[in-house]
Amino acid sequence: METVKVSPKFQVVIPRRLRERLDIRPGQRVQVFLYEDRLVFIPLRSMKKMRGFLKGIDTTFGRERDRL
Repeated sequence: METVKVSPKFQVVIPRRLRERLDIRPGQRVQVFLYEDRLVFIPLRSMKKMRGFLKGIDTTFGRERDRL
């Protein structure tokens, strides 16, 4: 777990280890939303980079009868 400090301008620095793991680059857009009592940051990716990211996921799960 990482801890960051909020600046007087309400800015935070994303720690290097997390930036590298998520491949966040300067100028990249990040979606921010409130979930329960926390802020969630999700890096936005281009459609080109998203290609194939679901490959190999398990799609075997029970469905409701009216959705078959």
